[in-house]
Amino acid sequence: MTEKKTQFNVYLPPELVRAIKHRCIDEGTSLSSFVERILGDYLEKNASASATAEKEPAQ
Repeated sequence: MTEKKTQFNVYLPPELVRAIKHRCIDEGTSLSSFVERILGDYLEKNASASATAEKEPAQ
């Protein structure tokens, strides 16, 4: 089954967009797949830090 996707717009500097598009070409992937992977990796990597911060009492 295909998962539903939602479109959203972001505003980035042109140089960054150009670099990302070139990286997608180099990796043979779509822009959507690239951004999905990068953001998913970021959230997964930082999930433990967020969970730890939530458990600590406020000072």
